[in-house]
Amino acid sequence: MHAEIINIGDELLIGQVINTNASWMAQQLNSIGIDIIKVSIISDDKSSIIQCIDEAFERSDLILITGGLGPTNDDITKYTLCEYFSSNLIFDEATYNRIEQLFAVRGFKVTELNRKQAEVPENCIVIPNNHGTASGMWFEKSGKILISMPGVPFEMKSMISDFILPKLSENINFKIIHKTIHIQGIGESFLADLIKDWEEKLPKNIKLAYLPQPGLIRLRLSAKGLKNEKLEEIINKEIEKLNLLIPDLIYGYDEDSLEKVIGKLLKENKKTLSTAESCTGGYISHLITSMAGSSAYYKGSIISYSNEIKIGLLDVNPLTIEKYGAVSKETVIEMANGVLKKMKTDYAIAVSGIAGPDGGSIEKPIGTIWIAVGNNKSIITEKFLHGEDRGRNIRKAALSALNMLRKVIQSDC
Repeated sequence: MHAEIINIGDELLIGQVINTNASWMAQQLNSIGIDIIKVSIISDDKSSIIQCIDEAFERSDLILITGGLGPTNDDITKYTLCEYFSSNLIFDEATYNRIEQLFAVRGFKVTELNRKQAEVPENCIVIPNNHGTASGMWFEKSGKILISMPGVPFEMKSMISDFILPKLSENINFKIIHKTIHIQGIGESFLADLIKDWEEKLPKNIKLAYLPQPGLIRLRLSAKGLKNEKLEEIINKEIEKLNLLIPDLIYGYDEDSLEKVIGKLLKENKKTLSTAESCTGGYISHLITSMAGSSAYYKGSIISYSNEIKIGLLDVNPLTIEKYGAVSKETVIEMANGVLKKMKTDYAIAVSGIAGPDGGSIEKPIGTIWIAVGNNKSIITEKFLHGEDRGRNIRKAALSALNMLRKVIQSDC
C-alpha cells in the first residue's frame, strides 16, 4: 500500500513550528508495511487542500492528513473534507459526550465553539479523540482511504496507535524492514570505498542508504516483501558480513547512540569515568549525563578552558604548555592523568583543541583537536583535523572521544 502524508498549517510553512508529525507517522506506517511515497506541507487554504488531495489520490491508496480541526475560524479542514466527499455535517452524540467529559474534568463548561466540534461529516467513520476535542475522520472513496486527524502531536499519536494502525493492519500482507548501522571514525566517501564490494553484492530486495551527519555515519538497510518472507534474516546476514569487514567502525544499531553504548559498557563492567574538557566546554559531559542512570558510572568533569585551570586543577606542568602548547599530545596526556588522580576513576577522557573561528595557525589550524583516553595503566592519544566550523568541531571532537573510549573499554574487557 502506497501512502501520502499531508500536514496542514501556515505555522509549519513559515518555520514557526517544526513538523515532527510526519517523521513519527512515517515510522509507524512503515512498521505495518505501508510505504510512504510523499510528504506535503500546505497552507490552511481550501483550494490548496483540495488540489493536494486530488494529486495524492492519483498516486496513493492512503492519505493521512493532520491539522486544521480546531474550533477557530482558521481551522477549515473538516468543512473542506465535508464538501470534498459530498457530505453534510451531523451532530455526533458520542463525540459530544467525550468533549463534555473532558471539560468537566478540567472544571469548564462546553462553549458553543467546542460544541460545534461534535459535528462531523455524515459519511465518515469517526475516530475517537481521548485527549482533545476534535475527532478524527476516516473516509473511503473508490477503494482508497483518507484519514484526517488533529495536528496536536499527542492527540494524533493516540489515534494512530489505538485506532488507525490496528484497522489498517487487518488487510495488509506486506512488511517493510529497516535496520540502521551506526559508524564513527571514517568519512562517507572513504567508507563507501571500503565497503564497495559488499554493497554491490547486496540482495536485490535490499536497499542501502548513507545518512551522514557531523562525526557519524548511519547506514540504513531497507527490505520490502510479503509478511511470510524472512527479511530480518536476510538483513542480519548482510550485517554479519559487514561486521567482519569493518568491526572497529561499527558502534551500534537502530536507537543506539555512542553515549548509550558507553554507559552500557561502563555499567556492565562496573567502571567509572571522568572527563577533562577544554575546547568541548562540557559537551562530552552533557552527552554522558543525558543518559538516565549515568550517576552510576560518571563522576564528573573539570572544564579546563584556560591554561590556569589546566595547571591549577589538573596539575599540567606549565613547562609542557610553554614547550608544546595547550593543544598538544603532551598536554592532553597530563590532563587525563590529572583528572584520573582528582576524580579517582577507572577511565578518563581529556580534550584540547582549536574549535574556531579564531586561534588557528599554520602549525595548528582551526579544527585541530588532541584527545587522550585511558586509565592509570596506559593513555592513548589521537590528533584530529575536523574543519573550520565551531559547532561541528565541538560535536565531532566529543563523538571521537567517546568512540576512542568505547574501543579502550572493549579491549580491556
